[in-house]
Amino acid sequence: MSDGVHTQPDLTDGTPYKLTVVCAGDGAAEIAFTPHDAGSTKPVPCDGSVTFERLTGKSSVRLDVRGKPSATGMIAWRINKV
Repeated sequence: MSDGVHTQPDLTDGTPYKLTVVCAGDGAAEIAFTPHDAGSTKPVPCDGSVTFERLTGKSSVRLDVRGKPSATGMIAWRINKV
């Protein structure tokens, strides 16, 4: 979990997408976007439940999912065009 997810996906400008994130383990993680107006920061519990976030495509968007301190487990994610 210490590595988290760090990616700059190839998204089409202005197109709506749905990000799906699941964390299994203990503790929590957090979704963050750069630039911040691409999507909102959102907590992700590491209890196996699925978290969804909508975002608008930007060619320069960066997605980070970081584990909170002392969180352990695995993170899976997917981006789908809406």
